[in-house]
Amino acid sequence: MAEPRRRHWPYRVAIGFAVIGVLLLIAQDQDTIRVESPVEAADPRFADYLAALTGTAAIDGNTYQVLRNGDETYPAMLQAIDRARSRISIETYVANDGAVGEQFVTALAAAAGRGVTVRVVLDAMGASLSNATQDRLKRAGVQVKWFNPLQFWALEETNYRTHRKVLVADGEVAFVGGMGIDDQWQGHAQDQEHWRDTQFRVTGPVVRMLEASFYENWLESGGRSAPALDPEPPPGPSGARSVALWSNPTGGASNIKLMYLLAIAAARHAIHIQSPYFTLDESTLWALTEARRRGVRVRLLTEGTITDAMAVKHASRSEYQDLLELGVEIAEFQPTMMHTKALVVDGIVSVIGSANFGNRSFELNDELVVAVHDRGLAAALLRDFESDLQRSTTMTAATWKDQRSFVSKIQEEFWFYFSEIF
Repeated sequence: MAEPRRRHWPYRVAIGFAVIGVLLLIAQDQDTIRVESPVEAADPRFADYLAALTGTAAIDGNTYQVLRNGDETYPAMLQAIDRARSRISIETYVANDGAVGEQFVTALAAAAGRGVTVRVVLDAMGASLSNATQDRLKRAGVQVKWFNPLQFWALEETNYRTHRKVLVADGEVAFVGGMGIDDQWQGHAQDQEHWRDTQFRVTGPVVRMLEASFYENWLESGGRSAPALDPEPPPGPSGARSVALWSNPTGGASNIKLMYLLAIAAARHAIHIQSPYFTLDESTLWALTEARRRGVRVRLLTEGTITDAMAVKHASRSEYQDLLELGVEIAEFQPTMMHTKALVVDGIVSVIGSANFGNRSFELNDELVVAVHDRGLAAALLRDFESDLQRSTTMTAATWKDQRSFVSKIQEEFWFYFSEIF
């Protein structure tokens, strides 16, 4: 008589939960950073103070043009590619075949055909180009490298992605922000299929730093041609003072996370956060709590139920009640996915780039951000904030408890435990 089959599944389930538990424990904020700033955001010394504490330099003489959605962004980026004379560098997390992808492939191939050196770094998880598209680029002379390809013998590395989004042409003009190369960014956020996002056209000496960030991952991805950086230009007679930073995975606080904490600590009047995938750890929660205790107005505008990551949305919402009771003002954008990433402090300091306000951007991803000490850029971002707020739903501490179903509350509690790895 055959022995009854053993039921192995309970043990496998238990092991699976144990592994998840260990990963979640590792992902927790190991070092709670409590940052105070004796230098206010409005102080002319703040950019130098921020640069010194994050190990970089404050650079004068830069200009920023705010580009809203695909209608404004893609023509400007394609024009820069078409006008390039010597070199083009592109790094992005998202790049896919489609109408937008075809425009960029055509423009890059044409640039390579007229003798421009074209280098591209794509994230191996976030980007997806067909073999035909890759062959077309290769035949045209475009050099494409894939960042951190998935390898079964290095599975622990798969969690580390490049989320940077930067285009630099001739070392003279750069584009940074939240937008990748995909049809979902086409148009002007006119419907649920087309996202709301912001990109920035940058000129001035800080472009050299943005190009340098590209070359770091170019070399890490196997690029062998020599990086090309022009001599450091003198600062312009006018323009914004800027601090550019890029980050890599770290077990502690990255320089980008420290930049955000310092900017919040420097606030004396108002903090405006516009970001999708908003999640907190002990460090960022402490920073916002202290800001409220100083009497700083804190306003958060994030995506609503139209999102490409509903699990992250549940984790984000699990924090709302505590934040609302602190006096943080929270609103969710309604018409479509809101993907803009901008922090504005006291109407003078803006932090822009690829980083979301969350642990994945602050401690896991390769990111690229710029802190800009300039009232003109801050004013433009605040106008956009107010415009987007008109199409958003505002939460209140008194009603938030009753705005979700019981199932939603359970989902929020469950996904909260994953918030530091999202």
